[in-house]
Amino acid sequence: MPTSLPYDPVPRRAPTLAEPLTVNLRQPPPDVHVPLHSHDWAQLAYPLRGAIRVSAAGMSWLTPAFRAVWIPPGIEHEVLMLGQVELRTVYVAREVAPLPLAACTVIEVSDLMRSLIEALSRVGREVPLDAERRDLMIRLLLAEMRRAPTLSLGLPLPRDRRLQALCHALMENPASPLALGEWAVRVGASERTLARLFRDELQMSFGAWRQQLRLAGALDMIGRGRPLGEVAAELGYASQAAFSAMFKRAFGVPPGRFMQSRRGGGDQPASGSRSSEAELMQ
Repeated sequence: MPTSLPYDPVPRRAPTLAEPLTVNLRQPPPDVHVPLHSHDWAQLAYPLRGAIRVSAAGMSWLTPAFRAVWIPPGIEHEVLMLGQVELRTVYVAREVAPLPLAACTVIEVSDLMRSLIEALSRVGREVPLDAERRDLMIRLLLAEMRRAPTLSLGLPLPRDRRLQALCHALMENPASPLALGEWAVRVGASERTLARLFRDELQMSFGAWRQQLRLAGALDMIGRGRPLGEVAAELGYASQAAFSAMFKRAFGVPPGRFMQSRRGGGDQPASGSRSSEAELMQ
């Protein structure tokens, strides 16, 4: 279970005019919480191992390995480490930001991007400073970030306390088979009221929100090498085939091929591929 112990990830090496992008290494305690905070610079939070949950501006993003969440400057956010995490935080000066400054997003981390982040993390620490080489790597990393495909894995978070109770319970147990009517009894609202709240506050149905949550969890688990049968069962699917069909509708390829492509082989799924609400409903 996550601990309430706050964690302040310092030291921070902020970007400067001479070095507009810096890489910080993080190995926080398992399941630790980084309290609500903001930066004057943008940040790309990239789990090398494990997964993190970032919450900001009424949204939550589950970000496993092979993915990174972009957090613009000035946006208050909190981070929860899910288990043991090794993290890279890439700080980017506002003036050279390669991604939008208005909202967070999750991007795919290419092999080249990963290699550049690791190489920059060693400059001045494990290898001597070569300013010209460092600057070339920074420029290339910014270009890679700019062209990285995005994934629609953000989950809107509710304001209504009854909907909060439902959504937080599902985040703790995505496999829950309870229907909306059963949740209504548990949180003290009618089924019609909950359906309206999902539509008005979250702009999606209960089924679509739950399926988006399960998709994010699936990426985390298969990224850790969990067998697909275990992933399907843990997310509440009756069979591996049913889980694979849902995954293919969302990402354009079956889960095995998707992860193979992330490790450097196979076809890439279509950029921006996502399910319609009708497809996400069970």
